[in-house]
Amino acid sequence: GDEILALIRGSAVNQDGRSQGLTAPNGPSQQRVIRAALSASGVSPDEIDVVEAHGTGTSLGDPIEAGALAAVFGPTRREDRPLWLGSSKSNLGHTQAAAGVLGVMKMVLALKHEVLPKTLHAEHPSSQIEWEGSGLSLLQEARAWPREASHVRRAGVSSFGISGTNAHVVIEEAPARAHAVSTVDASSLSPMIPLLVSGRDEAALRAQAGRYGEWLSQHPDVDFSSVVATAALHRTQFASRAAVSVRDATEAVEALRALAESRPHAAVSVGEARDRGRVVFVFPGQGSQWPSMGRALLAESAVFAQAIAACETALSKYTDWSLTSVLRGDEDLDPSLLERVDVIQPSLFAMNVALAAVWRSLGLVPSAVVGHSQGEIAAAVVAGILSLEDGARVVALRSQLLRGLSGRGAMAVTELAASIVEERLKAPEWSGLSVAVVNTPGSTVVSGPTEAVERWVGHLGKEGVFCRQVNVDYASHSAEMDPILPELEGLLSDLAPQPGQVAMISTVTGTRCEGSSLNGAYWCRNLRQTVRLDLALTELIGSGHGVFVEASAHPVLAMPLSAASGEHGVVVGSLRRDGGGMSELLRNLGALHVHGVAVDWAKVSGSTKYPVASLPTYAFQRQRYWLEAEKASGDAATMGLSDASHPLLGAATPLAESDAFLLTGRLSLSEAGWLGDHKVFGTVLLPG
Repeated sequence: GDEILALIRGSAVNQDGRSQGLTAPNGPSQQRVIRAALSASGVSPDEIDVVEAHGTGTSLGDPIEAGALAAVFGPTRREDRPLWLGSSKSNLGHTQAAAGVLGVMKMVLALKHEVLPKTLHAEHPSSQIEWEGSGLSLLQEARAWPREASHVRRAGVSSFGISGTNAHVVIEEAPARAHAVSTVDASSLSPMIPLLVSGRDEAALRAQAGRYGEWLSQHPDVDFSSVVATAALHRTQFASRAAVSVRDATEAVEALRALAESRPHAAVSVGEARDRGRVVFVFPGQGSQWPSMGRALLAESAVFAQAIAACETALSKYTDWSLTSVLRGDEDLDPSLLERVDVIQPSLFAMNVALAAVWRSLGLVPSAVVGHSQGEIAAAVVAGILSLEDGARVVALRSQLLRGLSGRGAMAVTELAASIVEERLKAPEWSGLSVAVVNTPGSTVVSGPTEAVERWVGHLGKEGVFCRQVNVDYASHSAEMDPILPELEGLLSDLAPQPGQVAMISTVTGTRCEGSSLNGAYWCRNLRQTVRLDLALTELIGSGHGVFVEASAHPVLAMPLSAASGEHGVVVGSLRRDGGGMSELLRNLGALHVHGVAVDWAKVSGSTKYPVASLPTYAFQRQRYWLEAEKASGDAATMGLSDASHPLLGAATPLAESDAFLLTGRLSLSEAGWLGDHKVFGTVLLPG
């Protein structure tokens, strides 16, 4: 999809064979290198329109170079079609090591703009060159150089270096092509990958955002799909990054200006790319549900829709309600279904499994999975330990048994360390309560009979301890579960767990679990014992995991995940309440990108090909290193120099005649080169 600016048709280099530190140019060697480049290109001298000459600007070098060009191109040149000559040194002075590549850039731009630029200071061609009959002509004025169907435009570029090195390159126009167009209507593309911006540091990032924003404001009709594809696929992604999640150029301009001005903006994610560790998929328990949580993705993502269809088939053996209808939030859906634990938990299981499939389709592959309470069932399926059918059986039967306990228990989040909570629960008044969950060292969940939990919340609230009830009507991970455990183990006695392909860290044990251990007895422990998310996260972080992606309908574990991973980790969700489409997933993918998680944007953007947009180039952060004079008179004599009428510097260091002879053998500061009044940068004029 890159734009082809021009072709390097052929090139050649050679060496004069003489090295005196700074050598005199060698005409025969220059002829040989040009002929070799033409031969490598497969073109004749007549097929070259212009040569961007090295142009030493000296009475020694210019006649030698002009003579070599005349010898190669002159014999067959028509009078009405001379070989045009120019040199970038007439514009910039000597560019030293960049002399050759600058000529290439100049000729590429000349091809693009279809004009041969005027050579400066060439009003009076050098009298030391025999122009008559040479076939050469200076570009004393700019000349049109249009693309023609009957003629391929080509240019030669010469550069002759120190110690007798000669190089010549033949540049050819790129083949004409029709403007590429998007294969789909850009207005129908929803969602869109984020607009990526980056720089080597924060200042460069913000400057680049400003350049992008200004460019977009000046090009309101640009195909925005091409803009985001160009930024993602055709620009280097530096360490300081931002991802702008917007729908069109108008929204982008506002967000980019906020980024450029260091103002927060809801559509902008900013981060520093560095190694964050390996990726973990996190599956929460109950609490992430909301009405119509799967509607948008069912319409926008084929991967999600296929995964949900597979889950519905697996669950249908145990349920009498439609998974798809629940996730879409169909109008004829019985509202009471969304309050039943035996509907909520299987629905969340399907959302978790399907979201993991979508993340994988975007190129994000987990190194480990971890589940919280019932989330362990989805984790086991994604890890490959349980088949989808076995996972559906576990979640369906488990939740149906829980429904029989509805209304008899409660749970409450308590912002105290587990050790403190355990000590307080030893008091007789709290004998019915259990530590249900330890999310972080300072956050604990208690579980038990409804009346006891309500008293606990009220009592700790009076002490100033943050404590609130969770929106459930049963008491998981407490003695309230004991009556159903024998039946659950019997229903799952023939479960067939496998070794799995992805590591699973158990929140029952806090360690990596072997696939074979996830039998019926394990799922009873999963329901009855304390959820030790804190131990599981310690294990994950200690083994090099630092990127936590919560695969759920709404992020409910962001706080404990962020607290555990610290500033070096990355925590993102998948969807959020009232934000259930691909745009939210891609926004989170952009957040991963800005923090350094590798994203294959070519895979994410799909097979659609967009033309490359002419986005602004990099916002270089330039720095001056030279000292500034306190008082600059502009008089060279005040610095011990004599005036050489240099158009930019106005000064050159004088050399004694003997010094000049020792350096080059025949250097003269007073003689004009073949570019006439051409002035050369530097304090000493030297050939080459």
